[in-house]
Amino acid sequence: MPQFDDDIDSLLARFEPPIAALTRELIGAVQQIRPDFAAKVRFGWGTINFTHAGAGFVCAVYPSRDHASLIFQQGRLLDSPLLVDDGKVKRVRWIPLTPGDDIPTDQIAILIAEAIALRC
Repeated sequence: MPQFDDDIDSLLARFEPPIAALTRELIGAVQQIRPDFAAKVRFGWGTINFTHAGAGFVCAVYPSRDHASLIFQQGRLLDSPLLVDDGKVKRVRWIPLTPGDDIPTDQIAILIAEAIALRC
């Protein structure tokens, strides 16, 4: 995946090292949970999108100035206290993380499985 790695490097070059490291850790967690996901950097959105062969787009990692988020396309249909929204969106929900936070891998794995089940 040299092109994907190059794209990640290009996207994360605009962020401070702690945000870039957190984003890489979050990407790695998703890839470890679902190695079958296809991953693609979307420069226009500034996201790393993950798709499932049967379910399509499931989630994305979105780095920002002071945190990174794992965004679920159908997040409003998922039940988890980790998921938040800003009151302005209809479908998506996300898990915001800041540098130093532990990545809740087990809870993310459950949410990913539920998100796939909703779309298959």
